[in-house]
Amino acid sequence: MERNYILFDTPVRDLLYPFTHTRPIAACRVGILTIQEKWEHWVGTGVSHFTVPHLQEKFPLHKSGESVEQVLISGHILPDAELVAAIKALQPDQELYKDNHLLAKVVVGKEAHLIAAGNRKNYDGPVTAVYYPWDIFMLNDKAIRADYALLTEGRVSAGISPANQVVNAADIFLEPGANVACSVLNASTGPIYIGKGAQVMEGCLIRGPFALGEGGVLKMGTKVYGATTLGPYCTGGGEIKNSVFFGYSNKGHDGYIGDAVIGEWCNLGANTSCSNVKNNAAPVKVWMEAKRQAMAAGQKCGVLMGDYTRCGINTMLNTGTVAGVSCNIFGDGFPPSFVPSFTWGLHEGSVTYRLQEALRDAGAWMRMKGREMSAAEEKLLEAVYEQTSANRP
Repeated sequence: MERNYILFDTPVRDLLYPFTHTRPIAACRVGILTIQEKWEHWVGTGVSHFTVPHLQEKFPLHKSGESVEQVLISGHILPDAELVAAIKALQPDQELYKDNHLLAKVVVGKEAHLIAAGNRKNYDGPVTAVYYPWDIFMLNDKAIRADYALLTEGRVSAGISPANQVVNAADIFLEPGANVACSVLNASTGPIYIGKGAQVMEGCLIRGPFALGEGGVLKMGTKVYGATTLGPYCTGGGEIKNSVFFGYSNKGHDGYIGDAVIGEWCNLGANTSCSNVKNNAAPVKVWMEAKRQAMAAGQKCGVLMGDYTRCGINTMLNTGTVAGVSCNIFGDGFPPSFVPSFTWGLHEGSVTYRLQEALRDAGAWMRMKGREMSAAEEKLLEAVYEQTSANRP
């Protein structure tokens, strides 16, 4: 029987703000691929999303006929061979659980995603999942290695120019059209993946694991420590360590970013830097917007920045800073540890970024990379704006 695979949002979604303000959990990037893209590779077909209403238009749910089996999978879990096999073995009306957490279920019918399955099975294998924003960079090493193996199996890398200094070439893969010259590629500590049409300019120092997505650019002299991902059409410069850029974002100049997650369509002005460890080496506490309280995130955590947010030159971001969606951060000193979505400016002088100006400016940044903002994206941002306005003190 035909199967329709759906990744559904769980209550974990609210813990992954600011990134899930503008996407389902499964559209987050961890490693080379998004969670959705990982599942599509593993199951061999397209996968859709079942999410909250304001996201559903941009991330549609693929509906199907009465007789089609709907396979619903928790959107925050990462696939592996053992887990995929267990899910594929599920029969209609069966659910798969791990430690009382639902992993997947199979039901039949057009509105099957609303129907609870009955026959419960327990899964004994390990499960890798994203629960908090900092999990994205903490899991990035493991995820890059897994995605690298998935994407390169049975394939041959494009040629690597002899102008580069290369260590462990067997774990370096260049997609067609990638341009890398006069740089150091050290894959002794993990694989290096350079996407289609991406460019690594001269003088870059890259230590794996590292992934540069399709159309991405590393500016001259960039220093990259693993495990770092720059998603499609991102620009990297300065010093970057153990960070994930989802896509279409820029850190094109000097400055340090470490143990961080940067959403889409962000821009970090020249010499923007973030602290990733406290001076007293105490655990970093991160403001959880949905809980309205801080939570320990481990020994290291840099900035967590939502989509469409920008920083002026010389911006200093303190340890564990959270910046929401569509903020324009500028001014003297450190921003607060939590910058709500649609904030304009800093400190006492900050005001709400007016919606029409925010949409105008976000669209202008998108056009710089050859994209136009869709009607669905405008509606999505309007919904986030309304939610943020309702929750402002």
